[in-house]
Amino acid sequence: MTTALETIPLNTISGAPATLGDYAGQVRLVVNVASKCGLTPQYAGLEALYQQFKSQGFSVLGFPANNFAGQEPGSEDEIASFCSTGYDVHFPLFAKINAVGPDKHPVYAALTAAIGQATNGAAGSMRDNLIKYGMTPNEAPELLWNFEKFLIGREGEVIGRFAPNMTPDDPILVGAIEAALRA
Repeated sequence: MTTALETIPLNTISGAPATLGDYAGQVRLVVNVASKCGLTPQYAGLEALYQQFKSQGFSVLGFPANNFAGQEPGSEDEIASFCSTGYDVHFPLFAKINAVGPDKHPVYAALTAAIGQATNGAAGSMRDNLIKYGMTPNEAPELLWNFEKFLIGREGEVIGRFAPNMTPDDPILVGAIEAALRA
């Protein structure tokens, strides 16, 4: 079964046309990524998740976005190089997009419409953390920050949304991935 989300046109980081449907039948973790963020070290954990579960039909799909404090200013070539040399990333990366605001990419419009608020993990509320640092967080259903994660099941349904500060090894996220892989 193909969902509308899976037919939205995308481009890979190298410029090739793509869709989420290219990964149909897999469990997918869609993440808006940035290379100059305090959460950037999550690339290592995302790659570890990808390596751990890819043989079971799992992909991490990274979407660079420069929507939060200018933390992804690079070109696609610069981002690809940074991910490869800095974190040995092998999971698929896509062209830089807008993940929030009036020019939000249709993929993120569909994801945020499907699940309006993220689940928090052991690190607590990302919204509270942003407020503590004097920032005004976006209102739901908009993304709060870089590295917010959406879990898509094998049938193309959005089944989970996880806060930016939830690390890739958080038991809540890992458990959701394992459950989706068993489904």
